[in-house]
Amino acid sequence: MIKQLLLAPGPTPVPARVRAALARPVIHHRTPQFGELFGRTREALRELFGTDGDVLMLSSSGSGAMESAIVNCFAPGDKVVVINGGKFGERWLELAKMYSLEVVEIAVDWGSAVRVEQVEQALKDHPDARGVLVQGSETSTTTCHPIEDIAKLTRERDVLLAVDGITAVGVYDVPMDRWGIDILVTGSQKALMLPPGLACIALSERAWERAKSVCQPRYYFDLARERKSQAGNSTAYTPAISLIFGLEEALSMMKEEGFPQVFARHERNARATRAGVEALGLELLSPNDPSPAATGLYVPEGVDGKKLHGYLRDKMGVAFAGGQGHLKGKIVRLGHLGYIGAFDVITSLSALEMGLRHFGHKVELGRGVGAAQEILMSALPD
Repeated sequence: MIKQLLLAPGPTPVPARVRAALARPVIHHRTPQFGELFGRTREALRELFGTDGDVLMLSSSGSGAMESAIVNCFAPGDKVVVINGGKFGERWLELAKMYSLEVVEIAVDWGSAVRVEQVEQALKDHPDARGVLVQGSETSTTTCHPIEDIAKLTRERDVLLAVDGITAVGVYDVPMDRWGIDILVTGSQKALMLPPGLACIALSERAWERAKSVCQPRYYFDLARERKSQAGNSTAYTPAISLIFGLEEALSMMKEEGFPQVFARHERNARATRAGVEALGLELLSPNDPSPAATGLYVPEGVDGKKLHGYLRDKMGVAFAGGQGHLKGKIVRLGHLGYIGAFDVITSLSALEMGLRHFGHKVELGRGVGAAQEILMSALPD
């Protein structure tokens, strides 16, 4: 028997409590019982997002929420600045072009964050820009962009800041209202500890005002219609009922732990993982701007990254993620977001050591694990 362990940047493991909630009998979504559940979940999402506004739940993946941000808040011909530093920066770029926006691209090396000065210069060069589209945490490169500092630029202008927070929200503090983020999205299969299929999106009041004048084709992703329905604890269309059962339970778990403690756990697990990787003499993909959601590392010379990834998954039962785009076969990404604890980090590094040894790379077994343990010891109870 090979026990399967999911240690990728998403989907992430689903806790037993959440699985039990997902297995509850389905109820009708036009009932007071569902409305009460929906209302409780909406309030908990506001706290997580750090907003007094509405956080809408959509039956889609996170990419659906990204598309809804475009079609509701930007009209054909609007100029937007897109930070493209990875696969999901490319997704903002593709969505913007699909809906006939004029794109000003800031290309960033994969594994590096955009510099605030680059964004500031782009906004000075293009004073007619209507938005900035960026990732909070670029999952494909395990890199964080400086959202708080970018928000200082956009909130002084008539420029909407749209943040893909799919591996940011619930991983580290992204206080939407305090920072001045205008559009923030996430997906269920990351820090929210759910299966895929549910997305959440929140708009600032100035984004809602912008949406009133935007003419883009939209039907299912009409956020004004959805906002009106969800204000009454219902939905415009059939919701993902079971996922909302699970979301309420997942948010309850996070609140019981305490959001500051959730963020601290992610940061600690990320530091421990990076320490383990570096102790093994491996090169980090994002050494200067790492995300607390996942750690990327370059596969050492002489090791086939695709074979290593497949062997870990199929023969050892440990599912990491490989590289995307031009990084395919060159990197491995270790997830440490969501329902991940200290001993998952130990397992992750131990599997990496054994996998590398299997493919002939000289590894001192336990070296990476030991480096991680030094950091993780700080969280042990007295």
